[in-house]
Amino acid sequence: MSRLRFVVASLLVLGIAGAAHGQVGRFGPSPARIAVPKVEREGVWQPAAGGTQVPLWPTALALAKPDSGDHPEATGNGSPLVGGRMWHWASYVTRPTMTLYPPKGRRTGAAMMVLPGGGFHAVATDLEGTEICDWVVAQGMTCVMLKYRTPQIWETETGKPQQRPKVLLGLEDAQRAMGLLRQRAAAYGINPHKIGAIGFSAGAYLVADMSNTEERTYPIADAADRQSPRPDFAILAYTARMLDDSKGKNSLELKPWVKISGNAPPTLILHAMDDSTDNVRQAIAYALALNDAGVPVDMRLYARGGHAFGMRPTADPITREWPGQVRQWLRTLGML
Repeated sequence: MSRLRFVVASLLVLGIAGAAHGQVGRFGPSPARIAVPKVEREGVWQPAAGGTQVPLWPTALALAKPDSGDHPEATGNGSPLVGGRMWHWASYVTRPTMTLYPPKGRRTGAAMMVLPGGGFHAVATDLEGTEICDWVVAQGMTCVMLKYRTPQIWETETGKPQQRPKVLLGLEDAQRAMGLLRQRAAAYGINPHKIGAIGFSAGAYLVADMSNTEERTYPIADAADRQSPRPDFAILAYTARMLDDSKGKNSLELKPWVKISGNAPPTLILHAMDDSTDNVRQAIAYALALNDAGVPVDMRLYARGGHAFGMRPTADPITREWPGQVRQWLRTLGML
């Protein structure tokens, strides 16, 4: 087994994904210690009935590989339970896709791209992907789940702060997906000016990155890449990799790689005060920076909830209430 494959497999089976992806919330006594058998299978993740998976890039186009190189894609589980159930993941993703789910009932014309977390080691396909889409389509919106390239390790040298990869493959995939959605808006039955993004943990970082940049690190492939890659609204749930904690535990200074643009879209931030994986200061620092740049930003903070709860209801109010908060916020924006 290669070093990288060993690292990814170990993170997922030992529950260190609770640290890389996120410590689970309060689901009973010591939920992170619940032993869950590891399952990993080679094979490309496929959506259940109702989802249409679309390649992001032309088949003939050579793409930069994630850190695993040509390792076959794999799916599996093995992390701590969330809401009493396992969550599942895809990793070793070399050919990213977006999966479209049509709205149910009244069609609003709006669309939401879902970027699951997974610590950039994997993509949490159900907990922060398809389960979110089940809710999105019930609001009359088209849901688009992104399966982006992983794994990609953020190097940390001894005695030095963590470094963001110079080329972040997940960001390239998200920008490409947004361009495709706008170019194909008529075919997909969506309004090209009502396409937003919601991200969780590492996925929330990608949504923030999308929100604050128009530049691409890849060559223009076709007309889709001439569309704006910036979402029309952004939702960040328990965001990660924002805070420069080298400045002290009470710092509200952002990492050097977090750029803020006054053109970022209206943003809603969700976070639990007891998140032990990504301190709430991550969210607060980003919100303050957006506000200083003149960007409309709302926050919903709850005392309890931990990290990586997705949309699975538990005893913690945030897990049951945040979907309603998002619905109301979208109505205020005129998206619903």
